[in-house]
Amino acid sequence: MSFDNISSYVTTMGGGFFVGVLIGYALKKVIKLLAVIVGLFLAGLAYLQYHQISNINWNKLQTVPEGVITTLSNVIVQMSAFGDSSHTATASSLAMTSFGIPLTGSISAGFTIGFIKG
Repeated sequence: MSFDNISSYVTTMGGGFFVGVLIGYALKKVIKLLAVIVGLFLAGLAYLQYHQISNINWNKLQTVPEGVITTLSNVIVQMSAFGDSSHTATASSLAMTSFGIPLTGSISAGFTIGFIKG
């Protein structure tokens, strides 16, 4: 192993870790913001129903997330079936195979730390 090869691995791992931390931190902040917005919206609906300004059909409101979850699960199943098909490797994908495991590992470690700290 030459020094050039080791430095490229270290650069890939360090950059992947940093990108993973940023993605994890940002994703957790977005999820928190969306949870607050949805919570305030549902609290507003409950407040309007309590003061009899509007009438909310909570059973119908519950079916919307169920439909979204069903759609997402169907998409995930179809994507996994699509990924099982054999595909030919191109020159660019073969060039990235040497960085695949270090890059993926460092991004996932960074994502985990960023998500926990976010």
